[in-house]
Amino acid sequence: MLRDIGKDEAQAAAAARIVAEVAPDILVLTDIDYDHGLAALTAFADRAGGYPHRFALRPNGGMATGVDLDGDGRVDARDAQGYGRFAGDGGMAVLSRHPILAEEVRDFSALLWRDLPGATLPTRDGAPFPTPEAQAIQRLSSNGHWAVPVATPGGRLTLLVHDATPPVFDGPEDRNGLRARDELRLWQVLLDGGLGAPPPAPFVVMANTNLDPADGEGDRSAMAAFLADPRLQDPRPASPGGAAAPSPGHAGDPSLATADWDEANSAGNLRVAYILPSADLAVTGAGVFWPAAGTPGADLLAEAGPHRLVWVDIAP
Repeated sequence: MLRDIGKDEAQAAAAARIVAEVAPDILVLTDIDYDHGLAALTAFADRAGGYPHRFALRPNGGMATGVDLDGDGRVDARDAQGYGRFAGDGGMAVLSRHPILAEEVRDFSALLWRDLPGATLPTRDGAPFPTPEAQAIQRLSSNGHWAVPVATPGGRLTLLVHDATPPVFDGPEDRNGLRARDELRLWQVLLDGGLGAPPPAPFVVMANTNLDPADGEGDRSAMAAFLADPRLQDPRPASPGGAAAPSPGHAGDPSLATADWDEANSAGNLRVAYILPSADLAVTGAGVFWPAAGTPGADLLAEAGPHRLVWVDIAP
C-alpha cells in the first residue's frame, strides 16, 4: 500500500483527491492497512492535504488465532480475530488538523464478544458455534473500537470509532450478522455505563457499521434503534449521486446511501457509514461525496471504490 500511495496508484490517488476536495478537519479512514511506524498513513495524509495529527492501532484484522473460529474445518484468513490475510490488513486510522490526545484513548478492541453485557453469541443445534473453545478467545471487534479524544478549538471532542464485519458470508447460525449487531451495541453499552465511565459530551460516533436501517441482510431494526437513541442525532447526510441511483426493491431513501454496490452480484446501494454527533452539538451541514454523473468529482468515484466519504459540520 505504501508503494501504491507513493506511485499515485489510481485508487489511492482518487481517495486522496476526494479527501482534499472535502477538506475535513477530522477524518476517520477504514480498510487502510496498518504498519507499526504509520508510514503508509503518513504518506496518504501528505497527499490528502497534510494532516499533522495521525493515530492508528493494530487492528484485529489479520490477528491470527490458530483456531477454527468460523466452523468450516480449516484455519485461514477468516479465522483471525477479524478477517485479514496478514497482520494489520484493513485497519482504521484517524487524521486530524487538531491534536489527538493519544495517551487518553480508550481501546475496547480486546474485549471478548462473550464479555459484552447482553451479547448474543451464535449457536447451532443449541450448542455454542463453532465451539466453546472458539468463543472463549473470540474478540467482539472485527477491526477495533476506539474512543479517541481530540482537542478542538471548541473544546474536547471524543470520537467513537469502529468498522464492523459485513453481516453476510456465514451460515444459518448468523455469526457475522450477530457480531455486527453487537459491534454496534458496544457503544450503547458504553453510553449506558456498562463498560466503565461513559464518554463525556460532546462526542460523535464515526463508524462503518455495515448496517442499513431499511435494507440489506443485517439487523435493520438494531440500526434503526441506534439512530433513534436520544443521546445521538442523525444529520441524514445525502447526495445527488445516490438519489439518482436507487437500487430496485430497496425501501430506504437512495439519497442517503453511502456505498455503491452492484445490484446483480451484491447488496446494491446501502447506507452503512455514519457520523452521529451527540445531541448537545449543533449540526450546521452534512452530506455524502457522491456527485451526480457528469458533474465535477464524479470521475473519481469509480477509482476510489464503492464506499463514499460522509461529512458533517458541527459547532459546540
